Amino acid sequence: MSLKTLKMQKNLRGKRVLLRVDFNVPIAHGKVKSDADSRILAALPTIDFLRKSGAKTIIVAHLGRPEGREKKFSLAPVANYLAKGLGENVLFVKENLEQVGKVERALSPLKDGGIAMLENIRFYKGEKMNDAGFARRLASLGDLYVDDAFADAHRDHASITSIAAFLPSVAGFLMETEVTQLSKLLQRPKRPFVVLLGGAKVADKLPVIERMQKLASTVLVGGGMANAFLRAKGFQTGRSTVTAAEVKIAKRFLKKKNVLIPIDVLTAKRLDDRAQPIVRKPKEVRRDEFIIDVGVETIRAWSTILKKAKTIVWNGPVGLFEVKKFSHGSLALGRVIAARSSGEAFGVVGGGETVQCLERTGMAQFVDHVSSGGGAMLEFLAGETLPGVKVLKK
Repeated sequence: MSLKTLKMQKNLRGKRVLLRVDFNVPIAHGKVKSDADSRILAALPTIDFLRKSGAKTIIVAHLGRPEGREKKFSLAPVANYLAKGLGENVLFVKENLEQVGKVERALSPLKDGGIAMLENIRFYKGEKMNDAGFARRLASLGDLYVDDAFADAHRDHASITSIAAFLPSVAGFLMETEVTQLSKLLQRPKRPFVVLLGGAKVADKLPVIERMQKLASTVLVGGGMANAFLRAKGFQTGRSTVTAAEVKIAKRFLKKKNVLIPIDVLTAKRLDDRAQPIVRKPKEVRRDEFIIDVGVETIRAWSTILKKAKTIVWNGPVGLFEVKKFSHGSLALGRVIAARSSGEAFGVVGGGETVQCLERTGMAQFVDHVSSGGGAMLEFLAGETLPGVKVLKK
């Protein structure tokens, strides 16, 4: 896929550049969590390039899902965090975009090479409605639009798609890298090609399961998704929630020889650190137990498969990794994937929780590509043309 990119742009000095990024990061007590800043760090190469090129960078981002102008969703803490990370002043513009003239005046002190950040773009109804009038208003602040928010590329929102009708639009470095690396998985991946899918719901990942089942050598299904497959095979899943619709979907894939589910699981009667986990075969799971991780035999068997892979994709934890006692499966398999990457295999990991699991292994640096997108990555791998990518194509 050929994109118009920032690298193609010349003479940026003095130009007002609207830079769309994904800074939707956890905020606690009015500050960005220092161990959850990966999305901010991912955008730094593009920001630094624009700064050194003398552009006037105006950052556009969102935080959470606000209903109107909710103070708890203000991007002010993110602007402060970015300023400290860059060692540069970031002009935070809290003025309302819908009041013409106020934002322009607030931006007037911005000098060549300077950085500003607008308030949460989702404070405006026109954003999620993909309103052309709102997109035109936003575009009036810039001379060039740079999209570096791959994680939001599956959203058909004003600051992602409609804005491209009013400004020259190009991909930032992160967007370009994401599309280039993920395209490798769809174009002739080296085999064996192994996909590890976890997370909660089968329905959310149905398109990517269908696509990967046809493309990959083996699809390993863990996490909450696996419960639907276990139920479809007639096993008891205890207190773990599974819907009839999910079981129906799972039955479609049980006939596929390259789709594998856990051969043993970890169960517990409670979901906290006071739990006493027990490894059981699927047929042994009791009605008063939750399935909270894959078992030892499954970890061993899946590790063997991963160690032979030439291409690996991982999306979704295989257990309730937030609780240390239930994180062993995700961490063990994450270490295998990281160890196999960077040479032996081309490894790609994506999704917020999945990246957190990978970072806990201490081996994230060995993975060939850590995607900033969860839903966007899955839709891309399912073969869909993302709205935010489509408008950047040559």
